[in-house]
Parts: sequence; structure tokens; C-alpha cells
Amino acid sequence: MGREVRGGFATFFTMAYIVVLNPLIIATVPDMEGQFIGDGSAPNIPLVAAGTAFVAGLLSILMGVIGKVPFAMAAGLGLNAFVTFGIASQMSWESAMGLVFLEGVIIALLVLTGFRTAVFNAIPPQLKTAISVGIGLFIALIGFVDAGFVRRVAAGPPLELGIAGSLTSWPIFVFVTGLLLVVVLVARRVKGAILIGIVATTVLAVVVEAVAKVGAATVPGKEPNPAGWQLVVPGLPDQIFGFTNPLVLFREFDPFGAFGSVSVILALLLIFTLLVTDFFDTMGTIVGVGGQAGLLREDGSLPRTREILLVDSIGAAAGGAGSVSSNTTYIESAAGVGEGARTGLASVVTGALFLLAIFVSPLVAVVPYEAAAPALVVVGFLMMTAIREIDFTDYEIAIPAFLTIVLMPFSYSIANGIGAGFVTYVLIKAVKGKAREVHPLMWTVAALFVVYFALGPIKALLGLG
Repeated sequence: MGREVRGGFATFFTMAYIVVLNPLIIATVPDMEGQFIGDGSAPNIPLVAAGTAFVAGLLSILMGVIGKVPFAMAAGLGLNAFVTFGIASQMSWESAMGLVFLEGVIIALLVLTGFRTAVFNAIPPQLKTAISVGIGLFIALIGFVDAGFVRRVAAGPPLELGIAGSLTSWPIFVFVTGLLLVVVLVARRVKGAILIGIVATTVLAVVVEAVAKVGAATVPGKEPNPAGWQLVVPGLPDQIFGFTNPLVLFREFDPFGAFGSVSVILALLLIFTLLVTDFFDTMGTIVGVGGQAGLLREDGSLPRTREILLVDSIGAAAGGAGSVSSNTTYIESAAGVGEGARTGLASVVTGALFLLAIFVSPLVAVVPYEAAAPALVVVGFLMMTAIREIDFTDYEIAIPAFLTIVLMPFSYSIANGIGAGFVTYVLIKAVKGKAREVHPLMWTVAALFVVYFALGPIKALLGLG
């Protein structure tokens, strides 16, 4: 029981940033009509934050009760950016969230017909392992980037260490200290290592900010501060309790409005893009986290896959209906698994904490990226250890596995890595005269990924921009 509760807390603290980050992405950008989510005329960040926590809480609890696994859910990063900049820029927010809702309904139908589960079971076991390893690298990179330990640069290499190649800021010091603390605790197999690390590093961050007055990395109307905190400036909140009614957002979606704003073909292509990304991001996540938790069978399949995928599908529809973007299973659930969580109780705990976050959102906002990111890096290592199960002497599986692993972090997308692995696996089998060894569903999925990767040329060919 204690292990499950600790796991639920650890997962929540590594995911809590979404309550702050999701509103900053979807609530601060106007749609094609110049309107914002919620009030319309101006950004309403508290409202969207409350909605984000509310939907994540309900879905995480649903996953724990129905899926019976330690997989928590919340608004999907990447998907929310695509909805904001790729969809809402062409229509109203109500219509954009309506497309997200429709995408969730379609995925749910694919689960109920057995198609999504069949695809999951058709993937070769070693390719599933590669997905898990790739996700490990991906979340480690997320941790490093979120903490500012490595950064994107305008000129020169795509990423660099710290600030201009130097670790010279208080937030980076906090991250490195937290990482070393978690590493030592995990190496010594201390129970609650990840959660202890997050809490201790948050306390250190609050003290550092109180003394050094570092400030935020970006402040509207001011010059960037590279040495500042990446998102949340740690500090004791002015108030602990506060409430904004998230149910208001459930009036902010229009399922069929998009078809009156853009052409039917473009609307369908937008749904398809959401569908493929959501479909395979989740598949990769449950394989990766499930493998880390030791929940996979010998053939790589996961018990109660149908129930898990159904709840995840409901998450996409609920995210659209709640105007907080598609909700999906989170790779940060691996933090809870790293604490020993193995059952749905951990997800129920995480969900309950999300619901409480609606009332104590000022307190949730205290945890900075730099305090949560060390957990992601260490969990990335734990997931990487599965690489030993891949036979790299067999190029038929080794090359697709390699592309799956490296393209997730290199392209910052789970779906891209899975797609590259699937397409190359089918191609290599075909050119070696072993096409019959490939499951028919793998051929279907590989063909869909070819379309997915070629969406740009397809849109251009159809004159859709």
C-alpha cells in the first residue's frame, strides 16, 4: 500500500507541471477569430489550469479503476501545441476542440472493434522493447531540456550544455544537485527515492530563489534571462487555497464546427494527424512503462490492454469536450513505477491529487521544472536497461529498433520513432523475401505511417497549404 501511494505521489509531482504548462500553451494564443479559450477576449490561465487538473484527475482515477495499472493521464504535450498552432490558427477554439473530441470518439471505436488492441499485439516483441528504450531516452532528454541543463540554440549545434556551454546558473545547480541526490538514493535502493528527491530539490529551489532572487527565464516585455528558472519560479505562495470552476470549459467545444471553417478534406487530414500521433504515442507509452513495471507477458503483450486503451481513448474525447486538448497516458508514469507502483491504486492517488490541485493550484505551482526533471532522467536510465533484450546481430530487427530508439529523442516525438521503426521493419522483411513473416496489421500500420510522414506533400498536392 505504501509503495503504491508513494508511486502515485511521485507520478503526480513529475506531471504537475502540466497544470501550469498546458494553459501557457493553449490559453495564451488566440484562435483564427482572435478569441481565447474561456472568456474569449483575454487569456484565462486559472480557468484552463483548473480544467487541465480536473480532466486529468478524473481520467487518472478511471485508468486506475478500469485499467488497474499505474498509468496516469493528462493533456498531451505536443498534441496541445499542434492543436494550438496547427488547428486553432485555421478555425475557432470551439471547432478545434471539436476535432479533438471526434478523434477521441474514432479511437474509442477502434478499441471497441478490437483493431487497436490487435495492432498492439501484432508488434514484434523486440520492437516493443525498442519503443520502451526510445521512450527512456526521450524522457531523459525532456528532463535535461526542461531543466535548462541542455538548451536549443539559434546558431551552432542543435543543443548545447547549459548556458553557452557552461553550467553557470542557480537553477542548473539545483537540477544537478537534485539529480545527484536521486542517483545516490536510487543506487542505495532507498524506498521513496524519487519522491524524496523531488521534495528535497523543491525545498532547495525555494531557498535558492529566496536568497539569490534569480527570477524567471522569460518575462513578457523584458529581455530573456538565460540564468532564470525555466517555467515555475519557486517560492512560498501568497495563498494556498483557491478555486475556479472547470465545468465552464465543457461548453467550449463544437464537434462539427470545423467542417464549416475549412474544407472537409483538410478537416479529415487534421483528425488523421491527431489520430496517428495519439494512437501510437499511447501505444509506445504503455509498452515502455508496462515493461518497466514488469507487467508485460513473455510475448510482449499487456494484460487488460483493451481496457487501458479504451480509457485512453476516452481521454482524447474528454480533453476535447473539456477544452483542454487531448488527454493521453503519460510517460511520466514511469516515475511512479520507479517507486514500486504496480497497480491501479497509484493512478487513483495521482488522480486524487490532480483533483485536489484544483483547490490548491498555488501550492502545485511551487514545484519548478528543475526539481521534477531529475526524476525523469533517472527513470530514463531505468527504461534504457531493457536494451539488452534486443538482438543487435540480427539486422532485420536491429535496424528498425535503432531507428525507433534514436528518432524519439532526435525528433522529439514518440510517434515518429515508432513510425520509422515500423516502416523499416516491413521494408527490410519485404526486400529479403520474408513478407509472409510480417503480420497483416503491421503492413496496414506501416502504410498509414507512410501517409503520416507524407502529409506535407499530400496537402500541397491537394492545394491545402
